[in-house]
Amino acid sequence: MRQRILTFALLGVAATCLAGRAAAQGSASPAPPDVTDTNKPRSVPGFDPGAMDRSVAPCDNFFQFACGTWLKNNPVPADRSRYGRFDELTERNMATLRDILQKVSAADPRRNAIDQKIGDYYASCMDEAAIEKKGVAPLKPTLDRIAAIKTKADLATALAGLHKDGAGVLFRFGAQPDFKNASTYIATVDQGGLSLPDRDYYLKDDERFASVRKQYPGHVQKMLELLGDPSDVAAKEAETVLDIETGLARVSLERVKRREPSNIYHKMTRQELAALAPRFDWNAYFTSAGAPAFSDLNVAWPDFFKGANDLIDQKSLEDWKTYLRWRALDEASPLLPAAFVNESFAFNDKLLRGTRELRPRWKRCVDFTDNQLGEALGQRYVEKTFGAEGKERTSKMVAALETALRNDIQTLPWMTDTTKKQALVKLDAIANKIGYPEKWRDYSTVTIARGDALGNALRADGFETARQLARIGKPVDPKEWGMTPPTVNAYYNPFQNNINFPAGILQPPFYENTMDDAVNFGGIGAVIGHELTHGFDDQGRKFAPNGNLTDWWTEEDAKEFEKRAACVADEYTDFTVADGVHLNGKLTLGENTADNGGVRIALMALEDTNKGKTVAAKDGFTPEQRLFLAWGQVWCQNETPESAKLRAQTDPHSPGQYRVNGVVSNMPEFQRAFACAKGAPMVRENQCRVW
Repeated sequence: MRQRILTFALLGVAATCLAGRAAAQGSASPAPPDVTDTNKPRSVPGFDPGAMDRSVAPCDNFFQFACGTWLKNNPVPADRSRYGRFDELTERNMATLRDILQKVSAADPRRNAIDQKIGDYYASCMDEAAIEKKGVAPLKPTLDRIAAIKTKADLATALAGLHKDGAGVLFRFGAQPDFKNASTYIATVDQGGLSLPDRDYYLKDDERFASVRKQYPGHVQKMLELLGDPSDVAAKEAETVLDIETGLARVSLERVKRREPSNIYHKMTRQELAALAPRFDWNAYFTSAGAPAFSDLNVAWPDFFKGANDLIDQKSLEDWKTYLRWRALDEASPLLPAAFVNESFAFNDKLLRGTRELRPRWKRCVDFTDNQLGEALGQRYVEKTFGAEGKERTSKMVAALETALRNDIQTLPWMTDTTKKQALVKLDAIANKIGYPEKWRDYSTVTIARGDALGNALRADGFETARQLARIGKPVDPKEWGMTPPTVNAYYNPFQNNINFPAGILQPPFYENTMDDAVNFGGIGAVIGHELTHGFDDQGRKFAPNGNLTDWWTEEDAKEFEKRAACVADEYTDFTVADGVHLNGKLTLGENTADNGGVRIALMALEDTNKGKTVAAKDGFTPEQRLFLAWGQVWCQNETPESAKLRAQTDPHSPGQYRVNGVVSNMPEFQRAFACAKGAPMVRENQCRVW
């Protein structure tokens, strides 16, 4: 039941997106009326002069200048660990989805197949009484299969069953475009199996990691006690879980190193994988998983599978069964009785992220429905909120930004003509997907039974697992989407060389038809520029126009790129969050490069649009100033200290304040727009620029 990893994000080379997944989660702001009370989608303002703090000079702290009053009026809600403008819009979308789901959740035999599935899924999720009455019975078949394991040879079949149910056990298996032939899906196995957010929580002695590691066994023990295990037994089982997961963490590749594509691409035959990890019956696993016949696969990080093989030898069969029971329970906990939900919240949200209260159930159920039946629910969302006009407007913006990026590439002083020509070929090949899929996913084989919340989730996971595995050996469909239409986010896919903008983000504060060009270019324009730039960031630049992993750079230009990228990485590493924890500039390099490039080409597109025109100031600000303010206000954001520290470790995106101040302090155009003096805080002495 955890958020399913997108197929093309199975490895470290993920589809690079505008915001982390958690930023797309809904939450209620305490300042405006809560949608819980009205059940009506409330309006979200675009550019808002009232959100600013004019007591702060823009050249001293532009984030505070653009967002200060908003920050004061919008503290982090009790049911959230972070709250920003993204969440304002997501909250509105969630209210819209709730309205759709409530209307189709009545058990009306006249409903069509789509409405029956999304309606009964949502109704079952909301039926707490039925969930409490069933207890852990819906999980019993899974637990019985684990209990029936007789030998270590049986682990392969057991893992295949757990993976079908969506449980992240030991490793991950799926389909992904072949790095060297991106037009075809290849089978892929990758590291996995950890319950804590990152390998460093198991391995490092810093207080922020050691404290969580110390409390983790207590959480596992409580969950297993709820399952019925005696306290002393559960305590020993919890230590076993920590021991196995620590072993997996030791052989897992670090997050930053996974950003290098060559580190996670190791094509092997099935026989070579079997020789690498002979204690695991790979043939039995692939057969039980339902994978089609294949001969080659990508073993993302071979050292992980060597280490996992040793762990299978070292740990007893009972230890492995304990670990499997725990992972199955942990994954299912969101749709088990309240005692499980509350304990999971206490550890995963309250302790790790500083969230004070559990989200209202309707928000969780909307999220689950969107996650598991997203293109069915998405059809209804698009019918209600998005039309051809939205696609047309966005397409025009994309064209303007692509023209600006073309001009930027052509005038770069540090790149030779040889590489420029190749960069322009890649830019011309970028495809644009806007709003929603041309062809909707068919969920007709997914059985959704009213009153069976966990069963519905497991069957939906099984459907998705089978759908993804069926791709192995088949051509990649570039028209397929990796985000659902209501998602407030956007992404670039390096394997398909396309940019994707779901309908959910194509509205205020990112785009508003009644707003001036400056604000729209500072909002959705910079978002478009951000995604285009991802095709040329530290990861994206290593993929050719056809999506293949190819070095199309001259040696000289590659060195120049790395020098400029290092400047960006060093800049952001100096930024700190709660308790002086530093950002990891190498982890966030791709997103920071895209932010800096995206705003710059958005400004170029605005200037090109306004060329030859006299555009008057509005609200006391010039068009250039309004573009920067619009970008700043997109990232207005408050966050708990716990969340800030966790994200500094795991999130490839910088916090809002640095997405704003980090960008503008690198831009002479910003300093000219606001007449910033040399030496002002928003004027970096060593300004970084890649694109």
